[in-house]
Formats: sequence, structure tokens, C-alpha cells
Amino acid sequence: MMTTPTRSDITNAIRALGMDAVQKANSGHPGAPMGMAEMAEVLWRHHLKHNPTNPHWVDRDRFVLSNGHASMLIYALLHLTGYDVSMDDIKAFRQLHSKTPGHPEVGITPGVETTTGPLGQGLANAVGMAIAEREMARTFNRDGHNIVDHHTYVFMGDGCLMEGISHEVCSLAGTLGLGKLIGFYDDNGISIDGKVDGWFRDNTPQRFEAYGWHVIPNVAGHDSAAVDAAVVAAKKITDRPTLICCKTVIGKGSPNMGGTDKVHGSPLGDKEIAAVRETIGWKYPPFEIPQDIYDAWDAKHKGQAVEAQWNGAFAAYSAAYPELAAEFKRRMAGDLPANFAAIALALLDKSNEKAETVATRKASQFAIEAFAQQMPELLGGSADLTGSVFTNWSGTKALSAASGGNYINYGVREFGMTAIASGMALHGGFIPYHGTFLTFSDYSRNALRMAALMKLRNIAVFTHDSIGLGEDGPTHQSVEHVASLRLIPNMDLWRPCDTVEAAAAWQHAIARKDGPTCLIYSRQISPFQKRDAATIANIAKGGYVLSKEAGELKAVIIATGTEVALATEAQKTLAAQGIHVRVVSMPSTFVFDKQDAAYKTTVLPQSAPRLAIEAGITDYWRKYVGLDGVVIGIDTFGESAPAPVLYEHFGMTVEALVGAVKAL
Repeated sequence: MMTTPTRSDITNAIRALGMDAVQKANSGHPGAPMGMAEMAEVLWRHHLKHNPTNPHWVDRDRFVLSNGHASMLIYALLHLTGYDVSMDDIKAFRQLHSKTPGHPEVGITPGVETTTGPLGQGLANAVGMAIAEREMARTFNRDGHNIVDHHTYVFMGDGCLMEGISHEVCSLAGTLGLGKLIGFYDDNGISIDGKVDGWFRDNTPQRFEAYGWHVIPNVAGHDSAAVDAAVVAAKKITDRPTLICCKTVIGKGSPNMGGTDKVHGSPLGDKEIAAVRETIGWKYPPFEIPQDIYDAWDAKHKGQAVEAQWNGAFAAYSAAYPELAAEFKRRMAGDLPANFAAIALALLDKSNEKAETVATRKASQFAIEAFAQQMPELLGGSADLTGSVFTNWSGTKALSAASGGNYINYGVREFGMTAIASGMALHGGFIPYHGTFLTFSDYSRNALRMAALMKLRNIAVFTHDSIGLGEDGPTHQSVEHVASLRLIPNMDLWRPCDTVEAAAAWQHAIARKDGPTCLIYSRQISPFQKRDAATIANIAKGGYVLSKEAGELKAVIIATGTEVALATEAQKTLAAQGIHVRVVSMPSTFVFDKQDAAYKTTVLPQSAPRLAIEAGITDYWRKYVGLDGVVIGIDTFGESAPAPVLYEHFGMTVEALVGAVKAL
């Protein structure tokens, strides 16, 4: 006769899977899954709107495990509720090519919404998801037709709240009044080094109240009824995000290690696991879950019913608003408008015809203007530098708690800005872009890396590149940043030289669906370069012959950005002396490297020596010029002086380039 499992048994299934998988892998973090089991059971069985048979249903609630080291918590939840995560997948925890890697990875495990592990960034992603949900609702919902109506839930620990990014994003979330963002703080007082009161004594409830959050303090995290009441109360607050502060014991159920750092990041060991089983009354061997407990967890039928109800509502919406419905589906699919190619081509033609000589940051703004007018999914922003980085356009409207818009004033929050944008990209419906000075890319670097790891369409606009920004000096002059950003796997980077290349760079960044793009622009004026139609088409290949030699080829000059103008001027000077060189503009090494060998050889023939010039670190260019080639760049920090003076000081001149070619 089948018995009905107790709520304790249902919850302890999480603890059992967590400790057994970590033990089998001989690595991992059992403490947090065991300590957050009640919080997870309450949310996932009684509040979370989701469908395990369709993890990508667009109106599902989003769940983010910001303290990603607790990955066995989400893997256990996904397995128990009916996602395509089998017991064999659980047994393969942390093994090569498994669905259950050491930290949650989006695209690897069905039901995982974002890749987490670097603490605080999952929280930032959740803020971005909540922004996207609200702005999509503001755009598409109509009276009686709430087709966008879901919550974003995020679990976080002490480590997430110690990281500086948590201050950045939670402050902004409060300012924006994100009422459908609900956070659960796992307040267990333990981190890797022990009890946190030696280094983390913040009054977290007061801190979040100061941000403008609704705070529910001192919730008994192992009392399911108390947690449930807190979630019910949180969902009633619609004008502010909510933080539910749950007092928990890390490694709950472990009689000898629970409540200590010993249970944080190491397997419990066979002896202690046996003691846990006895303590919590878990009578089953490792990786065995009774059918009645599976039945209690199974969310497939309920999820299918909820999605079917939404499908009916969307069908009614489609009948009432067919154009809006089609646009909603396009945007959530991440598809470009049908006329995108025509928009891009018109911009390229216009840029070539106008032949404007401007700073490339201004050229970038021209491109934003052209695309944003016809692409409402472009959601811009800046870290308090809009008037300098030119990420706005004529139709810019800043969103706020009270009204929607297409632009976010992030404030001075570069790291948070980038991770929030990733959250918006993960949610769907938007192509986020955001801007700051290139030198401040250091602040956002780990979020850029995570965007690349997750293959997100997240566009970073970095202006004031190199020493060309002038008098602000070495603190603001980027010499190593372009090279370091090029080293991030799957990170595309463009450093255009004029309006045409700037337009091509934006076209590529918007169209790219498998990773982020950094667009690098100058403060100083950069001369327009004349091209024919075939040359313009080759910009899309990342590197191309901008200006051919008139006679026998003696050398190839490779340049990017503002240094392209130095190369073309040097070419003219050398030609007058009977020395014929080719100028190759290479705005994107990433894209150029993807071209076939035949094309690359036509651009960079083996028959001629090569020289590269870029106002930054020289080492990166060795792979293009070879050991016998020459690189003109800057391998020191900058100086404070007007840009022309600095270019002269650092030898970034036509004369220096001419001399180097002759010596080569």
C-alpha cells in the first residue's frame, strides 16, 4: 500500500541527492543545498510557474541560483520536478560533458536560466531579467491580455552580498521599483573561511530597505510554513523588489558538520553521510528516490496545464492584436526584422556617400540612430557617460519605475551594467547595448567573460580608446585593454576607423546571436576612407585590403581604428619615393581569423613583409606580422597631454611609420 510522503521526506530528497552526488564526484558543495532545501521546496512546489516539458516557455518564472556553487540544489530540483535531467545525469555530477557541471551552465542543463558561480553575478542577471519582464509587459500587454506576467526569483548567499556588484545592481533594482523580483537570502553565517561575522557584519535588512526594497527579515528558513508565508507576502508587493531573509543552518541534517565551514565545499564522507541518513530519517540508499516522493515533486502535468492556459490566452491576444502578437514572437525568438539587411545596407551606403570625418564614437551614434529607429528591441544604456560615449539617439527615452523606455541610466555601475544586460539577453525580447570608457572595461571584465561563456548577444560600446583621449592621462588611457579583450574566448571585438566601418561593426554586433561584441571607438577625429562597393563588402570579413599598392608590393601595413589614417598617409609618402605598400584595415581580428585560408592569403600575401600599427600593446600583433615583422604600438602607460602631442611623443606618426617600413 502506497503511503503519502511527509513534507519532510519530500524536502529531504534534495539533501540526499546533494550529499550523495558530491560524495560520488568526490568534490562539490553539499552544505548550501542541504541548508536551502526548505526554501527550494516551498518555491518550486508551491509558487514557481514553470513547465518541465518545455523549459523555454516564454512566460515561465525565472529562477536564478546566484550562489552557483550550490549547483546540486538546482540539479536535484530539475531532476525531481521532471526536467530532462536523469538520475544518471545526477550520478555524473562534475564529470566531463555531463549535464550537471560543477556550476550551473545555461545551454548545458535544461531549466538552468543562467551560468552562475562568480558570486553576485547571478543576482545581477536576475535584475536584468526582471527589467526585461517589466518592459516587455509594458510594451505588449493590453487591457485583459497580460501575456507577459511572470516573476524572477533568485537565491543568494553571504558571498553574493559581499561582492561589490550586489550593491550596484540591488541599488538600481530598488530605484527602478522592480516589483516582480523576489530574492531569497540564505543567511547561514558561514563562508569558506568560517563564520562570516569576522568580515561581514552588514545589517542586510536595513541595507536593502535603504535601497528601496521590501524586506521580510528573520524568516525561519527551515520552517516551510514561514517561508511560504513570506513568499505570499512578497508577491503582494508590486512596486518594489522583495528580499526574504532566511535564517538557515548550512549542511542542515549533518549532525557533526552542520553549521560549520567543514560542510561548505567538501564531501561529507561515508561515515557522516550515514549519520545524516539516520538524523533526517532517510531510509533509502544513494541515488534512490521512492516513487511517492517523485510523484509529490512531479511538476509536468501542472506545468503543461499552466502553459496550455497561457497558449489559449495568447491565441485570444493574437486574434485581437495580430501585429503585436507577431512582433512579440519575433522578439522573443531573437529574430531580426525582415528588413534588417536593407537597413544595414542603406546605412553603409549613406555613410560612404556622406564621407564624414568625425570621431568614431560619433560614427557609432550615427549607426545607433539608424538601427534603433526601426528596431525597438535595442535597449541602450550607459554608466553615467551618455554625453561622452554617445549611446543615445534622437528617440531615446529613459525607463524608470513609473514609465517604460528604451534606455537605462545605469549610474556609475560598469560591472553591474554589463551583468544586468546579460540578464536581459537571457530573458529574451531585447538586444541590450551599453557604454562606458574603454579603460573602465576592467570594471566589467568578468561580466564580459560570462557573457562570452554563455554566448549572449550583449553589445558593449567602449569609447575614448588609447592615448587619443589626451589630457585625462594614464588613468584613463587604454593601452592594454583592446589586447586583453581580444583574449576572451568567443568575444568579438571591432575597432573601426571611420563611419563606414562603424556601421559595419554595429551591423555585425546586432546580427551576431552566438556571443557578445565589444565595439571600440575613439574620442578624437578619424578621417573618412574612400572605398568602392567591393571593398565595403569585405569589411564584413574583419580584415580587408583598404588601399592597394600601385606597383611591386614591398610591404603590408596592418592597422585599426585611428591608426588606419596614419597608414594611408604613410602609403602616399612611400609611393612618392617609389616604395609601394598595401594598407590592410583589420577592424576585427576575431572575424578575420574565421575566414578561409585563401581569403586571408589574398589580404596578407606571404611574399611581402608586414608591419602592424595600433596605439596599444604590441604583442598581440606578432601572430600577423611574424617574428621578422614590425609592430608599432605602446607598451607603457600613457601620459597627460593633448592627443596630438601624445601621438608624437609615443612615435605614433606618419614619419615613424615611413621609417619603419623602410627599415623593414
